[in-house]
Formats: sequence, structure tokens, C-alpha cells
Amino acid sequence: MISLIKGFRDIAPPDVELWQHVEATARKLFSDFGFSEIRLPIMEKTELFARGIGADTDIVEKEMYTFTDRGGEMLTLRPEATAGVARAYIEHNMAAVDPVRKLFTTGPMFRRERPQKGRFRQFYQLNAELFGVPGPAADVQAILLLVTLLKRLDTPDVTVHLNSLGCPECRPAYKALLTEYVAARSAALCENCVRRGSTNPLRVLDCKAPDCRVAMIGAPAISEHLCPACREHFALVTEGLGALGIQFELNPRLVRGLDYYTRTTFEVQTTSLGAQNAVAGGGRYDGLLEALGGPPTPAVGFAIGMDRLLELLAENGAKVEPRALVFLACLGDDAQKLGFSWLCALNLAGVAAEMDFFGRSLKSQMKRADRLGARYVLMLGGDELNNRAAVLRNMATKEQEPVPFASLVETVAARLSAA
Repeated sequence: MISLIKGFRDIAPPDVELWQHVEATARKLFSDFGFSEIRLPIMEKTELFARGIGADTDIVEKEMYTFTDRGGEMLTLRPEATAGVARAYIEHNMAAVDPVRKLFTTGPMFRRERPQKGRFRQFYQLNAELFGVPGPAADVQAILLLVTLLKRLDTPDVTVHLNSLGCPECRPAYKALLTEYVAARSAALCENCVRRGSTNPLRVLDCKAPDCRVAMIGAPAISEHLCPACREHFALVTEGLGALGIQFELNPRLVRGLDYYTRTTFEVQTTSLGAQNAVAGGGRYDGLLEALGGPPTPAVGFAIGMDRLLELLAENGAKVEPRALVFLACLGDDAQKLGFSWLCALNLAGVAAEMDFFGRSLKSQMKRADRLGARYVLMLGGDELNNRAAVLRNMATKEQEPVPFASLVETVAARLSAA
């Protein structure tokens, strides 16, 4: 037998129905907020992620699935979606139609990390990106959209964490201070943080290793080193969230793992998934499009980790009720033929219907109908053929009624709709 690749998984029924519910809820809400869907390739040129995410990030250095194709070009399975959406915004000159564009996308991403609870090497994200609005209103709307979606999905035990990462004007001076602080404590830090200290010191703040967290307790907070423009922007974001009644916690350790973030950054965290506690995160990335060769374009967005979100919902008892089903129990060849024609007619009429194809006994067919959770069973045998009326049985109440052949599809559809 050929088995799955380590870190990959199948999402099969009945789990997939909950995924579909989350996606449908998101699509409806995103549409209400003016977002349009964009579908991206799962493979891009490696340069897109090296330039967009940052060559010194863990993702680019260690986690990407990268290979050289037969033409000698370096290609990568996408480790995240924002860089791809930004590339599409530039390549299709979307700003020419309207510089303010709201886009969302969903699908698989790929990183070669150590598989663990809520983390896979093929994982799924739901992204929303808003281009063209420099002011804090865009930040507030992005967070409102994220919080509203999680609320509509009855996501338990989540908290919004908020920080500002400054901008190219004020961040360099802060990074110099942080680099000095990290270097002075290198003996207490893990190997990764020692390496990050000279290349990407902000990531040391986000390390989950206990010794590193203790060593960084006294680290300077970027909120104390923001320039006046960044300080004002962040104040207006917090003011806007307060006006909408959105609760949040200020978190000076929140840095995110991608180089393109500037100013506002945020995460939704839970205490129900262990160390991997981030369900969703995002922020502002005003310099990304210019770094990819596009025009200077303000932007803000977020990504939801679908695997973690679905795990959290399932642990909270979330489930999707199956569609009301009718099962056709047919006895005899003539009944089977007629029943199959009704099965097709019911399916085409939008009714979920199944039948037995093996000529089994009525008792066996009723057992299968029960296993499938059928709301109704439509029984057809010799007497029903003679009377030109099938028998419709309500599996919950055990009540039965004759249904004339002439109106069978319409009657069954009406009963299922009512159910």
C-alpha cells in the first residue's frame, strides 16, 4: 500500500462538511465587506518569496519546498499567499481600474516544518488583502472582518493581540537597540535566536523556548521607539477598534514572522491548542508591492490558519447537520428500474437521495437508510406498482403515507424541504 507523505493528510467526510461550512460563511461575509475572490497558482518563482517574505526569514532559509525545473528555473510551492496576491495585483495592473482593491483567496500552502498538533506540511489558509488605503481605517476594517468571521463561526476562547512594528523611518534605530540587547544575552538563547540576533532580531521576541522568553523579558519595546507618524497611526487604530467594541490586548512581543509587515500587526490567539496558539494573524505591509517591483501601495491583510481553526471548532463540538436525505427502498427488478428513474429525477430537483443497487431485502435496505441518517424512506414493491403509489415513511415519527407516482418528485421534495 502507498501511504501519505509525512505532514500531509486527507480531509474526508464527515470532516469536510465542517470545512465547507467555514468556507461558505467566509465567502458570504467577505462579499458583504466588498471583497472579491482571486484564485492563485500554488507554485511561483522562488524570487517572489525571497524578495517578498525576506531572505533571512526561517520560511525562506529552511522551510520552503523549492526545486529547479527542467528549464533551469527555481520554483517554489507557495509557503503563504500574500506575496502571490501582491504579485497578481501588480501583474494585472489592478490599480488602473481602481487603486482600492479588496481580494480574498483560500487554498493549500506548503512548508517543511516538523508536523505537530495543528501544523502540517500541507496546510490551508484563508487570506484577505486590502490594497490602496493608507489610513488606519483599513487596519480597523481588516480586524473587524476577522473578528466577525470568528464570532459567526462560534470560535471559542480567542483573543485579539495587537502591536505596531513601526516603519522604515523608526524601525532601524529600534532594531539596533534590540540587536545589542540580544547580543548581550546570547549565552542564554537557543541556537536559532543567536543566529536571528544579527539578521532578524525581532523574531527573537517571538521565540517559544522558555529560556529565550525569560532572557527577553527586559527587551526594549518597539512601542516606546515609534516615530510620531507611527504613534499617531497606532493610536487611531486602537481608537477605531474601541469605537466598534472590539476588545484587544496590547502585546509588545508580537512581531509576526514575515519581513514585509510595517506598523499595525495583529494575531488572534487561543489557549486551547497548546504552544501553537495563533489561529489567525496579519497586519499592514506598505512596502511589499514596491519590493516586488510595483508602485508604492499601502496594504493590509490577514491569514487564517484553517487547520487550527477547524481543530478548535471540532474540539468545541461544532458540526454540520447533514442534508435531509430520502432513501429509495425498491423490491424487485421493475421497482429497481422505476426507483432509479426517480432517484435521478430527485437528484436533478435538488433533493439528496440514495438507493440500494444490490437487490437486498427490505430489512437490509432499511438498516442502510438508518446508517445514512435518512429522514424519509420511499418504499416501492409489487403492491405499490399495482396501486401506482409509493409509500413514504418518516423515519423519526414512523408515520407512512401513500404518494401517487404522478406527483412523487414534487411531494418528496416538499417533505424534505419542510424537514
